[in-house]
Amino acid sequence: MAMTALTISLASVAAIAGIVAVLALVALRRARLEAAGQVAALLERLDAVESRLQEDVQGPVVRTEHEYVITRLGELESAPAQASAPVRLAPPAFADAVLRETVVQTASLLQGVRRALAPETRYRIRFEMKRELKRSRKLRKLEAKEALREYRARHRAQMAHSEGAA
Repeated sequence: MAMTALTISLASVAAIAGIVAVLALVALRRARLEAAGQVAALLERLDAVESRLQEDVQGPVVRTEHEYVITRLGELESAPAQASAPVRLAPPAFADAVLRETVVQTASLLQGVRRALAPETRYRIRFEMKRELKRSRKLRKLEAKEALREYRARHRAQMAHSEGAA
């Protein structure tokens, strides 16, 4: 059986796709293992904080009510605001955040396109365009009539002026 160029190219594309799929699975497995390790570390830290809090708390916690001011209109800033430390994300978490934002933006774009192409919207646009076209035609017709009226009035005035001079 003779292999044509199409058969060879299809086989190479399939092989490349298989390699890419295997690499993606390996990367996904690594990311999951790393995320599981991070979750375990966070759980350990949480347990340590909880145990430390329980050791520190000996009696009931008494909370006092404070009045909080949301805005400080007219007050001078006493101390400059300190910038918080930048948030460091692990590469899988960063990729996940970027992917989610991309998916949300794509979904909102598709929703907007779907609404724009809906029959009701197209009908409303068509109706408004027809209405605007009729209005502009009517306005142009009125302007043409007014211009013709002014031309005839000037022409009559010129004729009357030339007859009076003769």
